[in-house]
Amino acid sequence: MAVSNNITSVLNFIAFLCSVPIIASGIWLASKPDNECIRWLRWPIVSIGILILLVSLLGFVGAYWNKQTLLSLYLCFMAILIVLLLTLLILAFVVTRPGGSYHVPGRAFDEYRLSRFSSWLRNHITDSDSWRKLRACLAESDTCSKLTQEFVSADQFFAAHISPLQSGCCKPPTVCGYQYVNPTMWINPVNQMAELDCTLWNNDPSQLCYGCDSCKAGLLGNLRKEWRRANVILIVAVVVLIWVYLIACSALKNAQTEELFQRYKQGWV
Repeated sequence: MAVSNNITSVLNFIAFLCSVPIIASGIWLASKPDNECIRWLRWPIVSIGILILLVSLLGFVGAYWNKQTLLSLYLCFMAILIVLLLTLLILAFVVTRPGGSYHVPGRAFDEYRLSRFSSWLRNHITDSDSWRKLRACLAESDTCSKLTQEFVSADQFFAAHISPLQSGCCKPPTVCGYQYVNPTMWINPVNQMAELDCTLWNNDPSQLCYGCDSCKAGLLGNLRKEWRRANVILIVAVVVLIWVYLIACSALKNAQTEELFQRYKQGWV
């Protein structure tokens, strides 16, 4: 029994360690400067990470002090959390599968079209009610203003790898044919009717292209890029948790079998 409990204790300590990168990835996802206006996206990942941490402690206590009830609760709760984490991963992969980006000749950065992203993202993040708050937050942030501090000439700017959010919100679409003055000031469009966004562009720092579909697409492009990075951590964590869970189940089963055998043996003595 002691060996099985020790194994389960060690495994729960490993599960406890797995919760740390999960929580960290959620905080990292929302702490990125480009995501400062949508910090609520951290909570699904952070919440699951905290729950895994608490459940792992429950399993550790149950194994260390040989509390079978706590171990049973631990296995039940851990199974639920693994299912939730898998569901979150699948949802993230499905809704971020369409990229929405397209290459523009002569530019190091991509541009983005809203229609190329999943309908779920468009409906839940860039609907009119949500966008009013996001637009106001973006206008108050330094997402675009810091570009004028980093780049001076057009050649520097066009060769820069700016973020999807900056590409969509801080400048007009290239197809409009605006002439570069600085990263957030453009004049004399060649083809202002090429897209609706061309008519929405405004050199006012509080306006820019915050009302454009390209800005919404840039926000989704940013989310997709960073969710994909966070998913790598989540995949590793869920694989380790499944491995820990299966071994813990086996260890608990062996412990129960050993206990029954000892009782049976004592009955014959």
